[in-house]
Amino acid sequence: MTQITVALVDDHALVRLGLKTLINDQTDMGVIGEAGTAQEALNVVERLRPQVVLMDIRLPGEGGLEATRQIADRFPETKVVMLTSFADEELVMSAIRAGAVGYLLKEVGTEEVLHGIRSAVQGNSVMDASTTTRLFARVRASGVKEEEDAFRDLTEREMAVLYEVEQGKTNAEVAQSLNLSEKTARNYVSTLLEKLQMSNRIELATYAVKYHLSERRKHE
Repeated sequence: MTQITVALVDDHALVRLGLKTLINDQTDMGVIGEAGTAQEALNVVERLRPQVVLMDIRLPGEGGLEATRQIADRFPETKVVMLTSFADEELVMSAIRAGAVGYLLKEVGTEEVLHGIRSAVQGNSVMDASTTTRLFARVRASGVKEEEDAFRDLTEREMAVLYEVEQGKTNAEVAQSLNLSEKTARNYVSTLLEKLQMSNRIELATYAVKYHLSERRKHE
């Protein structure tokens, strides 16, 4: 059976020893290199080209995120899985942006670590359950804030006009619906285009749909 080749990057020798023992006990994987700093990690990957790197975030030197970024750029065939004690959503996002394919906490069980290595080789994303929960909560919170901010600079009347535009109405129809003159309705549409930095009514309507203006007005 072809073994999955793994490199361990952690500045604590005891952590590396525990992981090495666990991995080398498996029939389908083995540790071929170790490193304790970001620069050592790059050297190991360049020399040995492991399929998977288990990378700690906090390392002496440039750190695990920068090492991950360089590995992803220079050796894209090597998959980096962050294995760290830091359960911070911003670090998760930074690791993903750096090119990591996974993020596991050191507190997870040994089976999750082994599953993560196998999944990474198969081209899958890797994340433990608690990290996934926190990340999705962050994404949801970010989405809610984005929706709240979408109409922050619009007046109630401008939002009413935008709603009519979303319904596909002409300026004349908007004017009739909101008891305005056609010129005033046209001016409101021009103001919306300027405020939202858009060039036409289709973009306005698409924006209103994207941020659920209709649902928002139903609950007002």
